[in-house]
Amino acid sequence: MAVSLNVNGKPVNVTAEPDTPLLWVLREELALTGTKFGCGVAACGACSVHVNGEITRSCSIAVADVAGKSVTTIEGLKSADGTLHKVQQAWIDAQVPQCGYCQSGQIMAAVALIQKTGSPSDAQIDEAMTNICRCGTYPRIRKAIVSATGRAAAAVKGDA
Repeated sequence: MAVSLNVNGKPVNVTAEPDTPLLWVLREELALTGTKFGCGVAACGACSVHVNGEITRSCSIAVADVAGKSVTTIEGLKSADGTLHKVQQAWIDAQVPQCGYCQSGQIMAAVALIQKTGSPSDAQIDEAMTNICRCGTYPRIRKAIVSATGRAAAAVKGDA
């Protein structure tokens, strides 16, 4: 089956069985390997991408279900000139990754959260950040999310 979709701002056409997970189309057909396979049952979040702006676990959505939709992967967060997304830069600044395997999914979840809330509260971070990190970098993940929203600078100034 031929499927047309928009990936990272570019129209693409892929040929795949309709029930093929989006994850495998991204990795195998489009060579976008930043999105990782973790569990295959949408539990861990390593495969998180945005579909029409909503966080989606790509291991459990069929490519036929995203036909005509917009998909953004970790590779699509950078600007056209190569500047990192503010969340990606915050991840580097906070030295979040340990092994790094889950981090593309974590970043995609954080970007979706910030796009939805602007400046999420700690409770919103707790609720939205359900991806699993086997290395336990959760405190650094929280620090990077707060930093990316500017709350950290405001807190230093006493404005938060």
